[in-house]
Parts: sequence; C-alpha cells; structure tokens
Amino acid sequence: MFFWVDCRSNGRWKMEYTITSLKLQERNKNRVNVFLDGEFAFGVARVVAGWLFVGQRISDEKIVELKTADEKEVALQRVLRFLSYRARSVTEVRRYLEKYKYSEEIITNILDRLQENGLLNDHQFAEAWVENRNTFRPRSKRALKIELRQRGVQDEAIEKAIEDVDEEELAYQAALKQSRRLKDLDWQDFRKKLYEFLLRRGFNYETASITVRKVWEESNADGSNNEN
Repeated sequence: MFFWVDCRSNGRWKMEYTITSLKLQERNKNRVNVFLDGEFAFGVARVVAGWLFVGQRISDEKIVELKTADEKEVALQRVLRFLSYRARSVTEVRRYLEKYKYSEEIITNILDRLQENGLLNDHQFAEAWVENRNTFRPRSKRALKIELRQRGVQDEAIEKAIEDVDEEELAYQAALKQSRRLKDLDWQDFRKKLYEFLLRRGFNYETASITVRKVWEESNADGSNNEN
C-alpha cells in the first residue's frame, strides 16, 4: 500500500509507494517492469533499475526522477546505434535527437556525455570525413568545406582537416578513375564529360582543364586515339 509521509520542512505531505515486484520484460531483457503496490506502474532500462529493490518505498518525485533517467538512457542507446553506422558531427547528433522531440536538457546531457567520453569530436570527424573522401571520392577543398558545413562543423575544424589537401593530386586521382569509363570516347567527348565531372566535384576550371589534358595524354601515349 502507499503511505502519506509528513514533510514538515516544506509544510507538505507526500505520497510514497512500495515496490512489490521487479520483472524483466519478456520481449526486451534490457528493460524492467516496476510494480508498485501490486500493480504495474512503469518500465525503465535495466541500468536505471539497478538500484531498485522489492520492498523499497519511493515517492512521486523519485518516480519522475526514474522516468527522466530512463528517457536519457533510451536516448543514449538510440544515439549509440546511430553512431555505429559511421562517425557523426555534433550537429548531426543534435538534429537526430531533435527529430525524436527530446528536451533540450536531455539533448545537452547526451552531447556532453558523448564528447566527454571521446565518442563525439568534430575535429576527428572532419579529419575522418576528408580522409574518406580523398580515398574513395576525391573532391576539391571547396566541395569538402560545403559538405562539412552542411553537417554543422565549425570553420576551425574544417580548415585544420583540409590544410594538407593537394587539390591537383585529388583532381588527378578522381579523373583517372572516371577516365576508365570514358576510354572509348574521342577527344571531344572525353574532354567534355571528364571536364564536367571534375567541375561537379568542385575543382576549378583551370585545374579541371589541366587534369583532363594530362589524363588524356597518359591514356593515349601510344597515339592510338588522337585528338580530332
């Protein structure tokens, strides 16, 4: 049964309930159903229920505290799954949590915990993003800046991540990969398609022009496909 407890320090009475059972949920063993005074009251994450025990008396304030802690834990686990697919920026994680309508208090708490534990770091994210792009989909510094800004990364982290980027080498690597698809074209079509491809990757006109000529000449060093 519940109890009325005299709280004379604030001149109020508060209600307390007795935990009569704690049961793991059948479909999710990481959550616990809490029964108060013989009736199901609410469910919480197993880690949140770790300090609860049968016979314990808890107040309305404690119940609110438990539910808040549970909401934070659910949000954290959801974000950890989100991060498991690839690295994310702080802004990306914030947007993800906002999508689920979490309060600003919970969002801030999660972001702080992730950053304190090294699971969220915009400098590392920017460096990893640039490295991945350079390896698999080379593009210009300008294009990299746009992508990182869209993900909420601050300019300081962006500039640090791209400071050693060699645009001419990246343009060449990008063109070299794409040129294999264009190997049977004549010079005019080859130049047009590869030039437009490099522009879409963010490289400027001069770099694109020089790179297209270089790749063409290397691909046709034997003179088998002369310019028309």
